[in-house]
Amino acid sequence: MRAVVYDEFRGPIAVRVVPDPEPGAGEVVLRVMATGVCRSDWHGWQGHDADITSLPHVPGHEMAGVIDSIGSDVEGWAPGDRVTVPFVAGCGMCQSCLAGNPQVCPNQSQPGFTHWGSFAELVRIPFAQSNLVALPDDIDFISAASLGCRFATAHRAVAAQGRVAPGEWVVIHGCGGVGLSAVMIARSVGARVVAVDVNQDALDLAEDVGAEAVVKVDDDVAATVRDLTDGGAHVSIDAIGDPTVVRNSLTSLRRQGRHVQVGLLVGDRASTPIPMDRVIAHELEIIGSHGAQASVLASLVEAIAGGDLDPGRLVTRTLTLEQGAERLAGMNESAEAGIAVIDRF
Repeated sequence: MRAVVYDEFRGPIAVRVVPDPEPGAGEVVLRVMATGVCRSDWHGWQGHDADITSLPHVPGHEMAGVIDSIGSDVEGWAPGDRVTVPFVAGCGMCQSCLAGNPQVCPNQSQPGFTHWGSFAELVRIPFAQSNLVALPDDIDFISAASLGCRFATAHRAVAAQGRVAPGEWVVIHGCGGVGLSAVMIARSVGARVVAVDVNQDALDLAEDVGAEAVVKVDDDVAATVRDLTDGGAHVSIDAIGDPTVVRNSLTSLRRQGRHVQVGLLVGDRASTPIPMDRVIAHELEIIGSHGAQASVLASLVEAIAGGDLDPGRLVTRTLTLEQGAERLAGMNESAEAGIAVIDRF
């Protein structure tokens, strides 16, 4: 199969022919029809993810496609079925999975991190029985490609972890794929949304998908947000992963507000200072959010099919596999708004 491959962290990224994957017990092999280019893949290429333990490596973790082949112990699925999967695939058997929380499964599999990913014609999916999500014919693969990571991650951050209620002020720091998805989802539940970013094109897109107000990053983001929200946000989401953004998010909250951390804090940013005096005095909550369950993807598929949500509005560019390799390598310097999806392999 053709795949995007790198042989060393921060080294050259190229498309080349590699062996096809074979499904083991409990696994399927998916023929990838579309896969998103996500900043988490860039972090993996930089060597920031401890789950990537061997090289060469194939990135890619948010995908939609059709089942190509099936291993033993997988029932109810057949080659040709249209599916997507969460990027965190829980084992389905541990205490976390049995409690309904596979997104924190200690035995989790992550395509593009724990094993080769979806920047390829084919990708192996472990724990398939617990993680495959059927796609109806009226949802196109490009729209579905962001469901397993950015859209579902944003949904969990807004709905489950942030507990956003109608009429609450929600501030989204960072209008990349996760942030824009969070804007759309928060608006769909009746929240009032403020979007914050350095990129005016991204802020324009945030307005298009539901932000009531936008803030271009300046010297005092938190004060601007508090003025816009009459005293501070009820919920603030860091969709970037940056120490300055964490502080801005926490200090933009009203008393008893909720900060949700979605953006990755890696490397020398992993131990980020927190204004704990403010957390205590204002009784703020700090909540982590990591991926989402397959059941959440299934409910999002229903919402999309019913016309309540449209992640396809966030896709601004489709790419060949070669263009996807270039996009990944240049992602840290790119100011392009919206989601890029590889759909030509």
